[in-house]
Amino acid sequence: MKEEGSVFEKIKEKFPEGFISRHSFRGDDTIIIHREYLYRIAEYLKESEEFRFNILMDLTAVDYLGRGYRFEVVYHLYSMDFNRRVRLKVPLLEREAVVDSLVPLWSCANWYEREVWDMFGIRFNGHPHLKRILLYEEFEGHPLRKDYPIDKRQPLIGPGSKEDRNRK
Repeated sequence: MKEEGSVFEKIKEKFPEGFISRHSFRGDDTIIIHREYLYRIAEYLKESEEFRFNILMDLTAVDYLGRGYRFEVVYHLYSMDFNRRVRLKVPLLEREAVVDSLVPLWSCANWYEREVWDMFGIRFNGHPHLKRILLYEEFEGHPLRKDYPIDKRQPLIGPGSKEDRNRK
């Protein structure tokens, strides 16, 4: 692989409309990109002989309630061949909290995307089975959103609940 930072220049060169900004801190490279380019950039980083980021280590989100954009989806990629990491960040407005699924590239994205959907309510276009993974289906809302009411009562599920009585 080329000199440090070459991933920045290559992404900016290959996807100029998709590139927003970049930074590096203590060896961690971060590239901020537009959501419309996520799949193409991730695919390039995975399949390029120059980078081969073959592992999706983590996928999460951050809620920036009160900022210019509401959410940021964060992808941590790792290249086993070059022992290098890169972080992709995709800022999202609340009304457009949707990105493309990366399940076709990394099968483990299936679980990560379901967790982000469950906790933050961010949708993933093309996900094979986007449904709750940590909470029950009747759960209302997404508890890691900063505006989720801390004292919100949830529907009663289990023995003695209305749903349980209807099953009998």
